[in-house]
Amino acid sequence: MIGNDDVAKAVSGLMIEYSEKLNDSIVLVMENCPEDEFKRYRLAAAKVLGEMLLEVMNPLYARHPELKPAGLR
Repeated sequence: MIGNDDVAKAVSGLMIEYSEKLNDSIVLVMENCPEDEFKRYRLAAAKVLGEMLLEVMNPLYARHPELKPAGLR
């Protein structure tokens, strides 16, 4: 995926930040919207999180295992 160590580290940090923000958005919707809206939103956000993990983070950490957060090991 990304060979440059500095760029890989920056991308990893951004992916973690974006994942946290998406998770925060799920909680926000859960606490403030009707259940049917929350369920639809949670599914959509989970799809985004899954794609980030499969298409960006996993390949990145395969090349740079030292960057992989403990929670993903």
